[in-house]
Amino acid sequence: MKYAAAAILIISSLSALDLEDPSDNFSCFMRTRGDTAGEEVVFYWSGSISSFVPGERGSLLFRADGYNIGRLVQVDDGYELLTREVFVYRDPASGEILDSWPNPFTGEEVEVVHVWNDPVNSYMPRSDGDWEFRMPYNLLDDGRICWNLDILLTYPSPLPVDSYPEFSASDIYQGAELFHFFVSFEDLENSELTSVPCQISWTRFGQWLPWMKMGQRPGYLIYHCSGSKLEGGYDALPEDIRELVEENHPEYTRAPEEWTSPNSTSWTYFRQLLEEQR
Repeated sequence: MKYAAAAILIISSLSALDLEDPSDNFSCFMRTRGDTAGEEVVFYWSGSISSFVPGERGSLLFRADGYNIGRLVQVDDGYELLTREVFVYRDPASGEILDSWPNPFTGEEVEVVHVWNDPVNSYMPRSDGDWEFRMPYNLLDDGRICWNLDILLTYPSPLPVDSYPEFSASDIYQGAELFHFFVSFEDLENSELTSVPCQISWTRFGQWLPWMKMGQRPGYLIYHCSGSKLEGGYDALPEDIRELVEENHPEYTRAPEEWTSPNSTSWTYFRQLLEEQR
């Protein structure tokens, strides 16, 4: 830690960029998360999903990967981030995208419902009254910045237990999404870069997925993934993901053009599928 502190002092003395300044902090994070020129940006990540059951040893359930495709749209007081995202579940041994899954907890073969979330939009103002934007960060020893974004979620579940007992763990959805965005301080100093190269890590702690048909069985899922902003955009994604998208939901080959709401989640999408089937 003493080396990181020393690096902060050295860089602060040599650079006009000050991430403690809300204006610099905001513009730098916008160039990290998107492209301030309005061009499409694709983040791709891959990793594993494991079970977490109190009193039991966890087990690897899925390999998984996905992407978010989005664009920044400048508004008077900041940006709108317009995105949609895909996330697929894979066989942990073969790596193949799953159509069905033998649930080891219930013994039932269930249909896999991949993530098709559209939209996943965010409004990010530069300031609001006395409040000013400031994304927490750490300066690493190698001259990189790690932005820290923790999203702790608690809200009424779109799948209340009395109406969806087979698919719902609780009347309250509770979970956490923990992001790290790694970027070079030197890249952030380059004001000509409207989008800076970025690597990411993503950890999620969430309830059993509705399509797993776990009901109120105790336990959670732990997602552990890493990835990056793809220099080649959508065309740089794995071929089997692109084939799945283009055969089923070709709109996910591009970012949204305008703001829509409300945002979609795995739970609202699954409820929509159930309502269509009924």
